[in-house]
Amino acid sequence: MKLLWSIGSYLALCALGCLLQTLPAIMQAAPLAATAQAQQPRDGQHDFDFNLGTWKTHIKRLEHPLTGSSTWAELEGTVVVRKVWDGRAELEEIEADGAGGHFEGLTLFLYNPEAHQWSQVFSSSKDGTVAQPAIGEFKNGRGEFYDQETYHGRTILVRMVWSDITPDSHHVEQSFSDDGGKTWEPNFVATLTREKP
Repeated sequence: MKLLWSIGSYLALCALGCLLQTLPAIMQAAPLAATAQAQQPRDGQHDFDFNLGTWKTHIKRLEHPLTGSSTWAELEGTVVVRKVWDGRAELEEIEADGAGGHFEGLTLFLYNPEAHQWSQVFSSSKDGTVAQPAIGEFKNGRGEFYDQETYHGRTILVRMVWSDITPDSHHVEQSFSDDGGKTWEPNFVATLTREKP
């Protein structure tokens, strides 16, 4: 009987020792789990809702990006944006005219609920091809989207920034970087004002 008591006591002490060894790790994991839960990405599905509707746009396009040029072409036009897939996507149609001629563009915005990010894919009627998607998200009322493209045989970074967002206006700017993102040269700037019904 004493032998059984001794074995039981020994096993209980071993279990208590194991518990005491793992207790610091358990205590440390609890705050980490709370922090991880607090850092969950927010649902950004409605971040582009401001863009829905019909807009008047003033567009400036740098004629020869990444050459040191400072010659801009200006266009006036209309942008129409409609919701697709119950807001998980948007389709934007751009039509504008200026001294350089007529411009038509189409942008598809797609929301990835797993990544909590948007992609935007642009196509121009000029060549009928689809550009590399720019991927990004909104933080503090500003959207930044990036992609990597080939421009005149050289690989560059492209950044799209959506800013100054109000219910009736917003600003869009595209910039190129040929030095890995150290410097950015704006080459497409659009100011949009909502068309009143």
